[in-house]
Amino acid sequence: MTSIAPASPRPADPIIRLEQVSKWYGQFQVLTDISLSVQAGERIVICGPSGSGKSTLIRCINRLETVQQGRIEVDGIDLTAGGRNVDAVRQEVGMVFQQFNLFPHLTILQNCTLAPMRSRGMSAPEAEAVAMKYLTRVRIPDQAHKYPSQLSGGQQQRVAIARALCMTPKVMLFDEPTSALDPEMVKEVLDTMISLADDGMTMLCVTHEMGFARSVADRVIFMADGRIIEQAPPAEFFGQPQHAKTRQFLGQILSSHQATA
Repeated sequence: MTSIAPASPRPADPIIRLEQVSKWYGQFQVLTDISLSVQAGERIVICGPSGSGKSTLIRCINRLETVQQGRIEVDGIDLTAGGRNVDAVRQEVGMVFQQFNLFPHLTILQNCTLAPMRSRGMSAPEAEAVAMKYLTRVRIPDQAHKYPSQLSGGQQQRVAIARALCMTPKVMLFDEPTSALDPEMVKEVLDTMISLADDGMTMLCVTHEMGFARSVADRVIFMADGRIIEQAPPAEFFGQPQHAKTRQFLGQILSSHQATA
């Protein structure tokens, strides 16, 4: 009797898919024909010079920016279809910004419970329990009843991460989360992000922290002039960059880091 070999497992559909995405601000094209697939659990670092479109790209993934051409799909939902699809995607995609964006008139606990109560329909006790869980996760549960102005920049950014986690997202987007921080505060935020990565969170992070990219990323994407110029695993990206613009960027950023070390 002839045995039949088992079928090869079908690769899972990507949790994020961008197809030929283009965006303009007036006459200026900020994104050009961006195609990208991200698997669940993948950690992506996006880097590139200022004005390359990297922050705009991740802001498009939860419709903070709209695109004029192409298609964006998150967890099987077509984001470019608009309407309820946008709300559905935003419930599954957490976003951490450069400037924290905490509500200054609310306590840390209130900042973290607001969205789960409004969007997930949680009761106040449920939302507070979830908030304390994630404030503990980012190692600042003792700050729950303070206001943002009473916290350091690093602590505020960790609150912003906890607030995003309170919605139990499937994807986390980070838009230069350490660039507004003093150097001594950068490590505490990066340590929190590394902890999330270790737990298998799908992450897209715009950053110039190349040490983070080397140690955490599954793939590093380099953008210039609104296009993806190069993408590769960290060892290959840093060890054998293929494009002249990538080599120039790495030379500049690594030399500047050495100068400030």
